[in-house]
Amino acid sequence: MEVTRLSSKGQVIIPKVLRTAHNWEAGQELIAIDIGDGILLKPKKPFPETTLAQVVGCLKYRGKPKSLDEIEDAICQGVIEQWHDRS
Repeated sequence: MEVTRLSSKGQVIIPKVLRTAHNWEAGQELIAIDIGDGILLKPKKPFPETTLAQVVGCLKYRGKPKSLDEIEDAICQGVIEQWHDRS
């Protein structure tokens, strides 16, 4: 746990250990989310959030439609490969 102070101008210094852990550098845009008993800071994503309806069909897949089971299997395989590559 790190401790910091709120300045008279409403500024907070994020401790270096946390900035380093999250790869945040000067100029990083953050989103402040009120979570009731505190504030959650998250990095602003470079692209706006989209819905499935906004992006469905953008890749123009021409093969046979995949079943939900096939999609879930592919996602599981991707997760396994991603974690395997990290070790």
